[in-house]
Amino acid sequence: MGRVVAITNQKGGVGKTTTAVNLAASLADRDRRVLLVDLDPQGNATTGCGIDKQELERTVCDVLLGEARTQDVIIAVAASDFSLLPANAELTAAEVRLLQEIGREMRLRTALEPVRGVYDYILIDCPPTINMLTLNALTAADSVLIPIQCEYYALEGLSALLETIKQVRNTVNHDLQIEGLLRTMYDQRNKLSDEVSAQLIKHFSSKVYDTIIPRNVRLAEAPSFGLPVMYHDRSSMGAKAYINVAKEIIAREAA
Repeated sequence: MGRVVAITNQKGGVGKTTTAVNLAASLADRDRRVLLVDLDPQGNATTGCGIDKQELERTVCDVLLGEARTQDVIIAVAASDFSLLPANAELTAAEVRLLQEIGREMRLRTALEPVRGVYDYILIDCPPTINMLTLNALTAADSVLIPIQCEYYALEGLSALLETIKQVRNTVNHDLQIEGLLRTMYDQRNKLSDEVSAQLIKHFSSKVYDTIIPRNVRLAEAPSFGLPVMYHDRSSMGAKAYINVAKEIIAREAA
């Protein structure tokens, strides 16, 4: 049965989608079967995989509304060895319609059940806010991976997210766990980065990944080529970092 991991942080601009796309590619590179679910109406994960989101006939929106089967909407990512459940702006309309539905928070969980056995990892790229789509992701997930930028305001946002996870665990998903905290966009020249990093390790200990994702030009420009960074420049610091995160996740799973 595949492990479902929601990648989320209600603060935007922390490298959430970058992490989703590049972690999917890196886990696939380690011979894991991976499905990436784009649950953000911006569709950035879809674009980052080289898919034209405007040309899609069916998306995760159709799946959530019960108008298409999950396995019929999943597409292969040409540049990599993982699969994608794509999204575009239509997902905003789906969220509005879901608010009127009974069992609305269970839609994604139900939709993923038929394909969980096909994949080793199902990664969900969540929108940068706590809404019905994020609630669906947290309800469907086994665990939550939190990308966090090493800056002061990121710690404030983390507190709010942890409270949301606690509420979800107490209501609709009692088994939800913290997968790990991933330090992103790290600038070793910035003293604040070191201070925030130290605070994270102090409070979350082993939940903080050893690997740190640096600020990296190749990592930043890869989405414009529609490629995970490891296929844009495998020798770059960004690519090496995400490969190491994948190794850590696999090692933790084995342990």
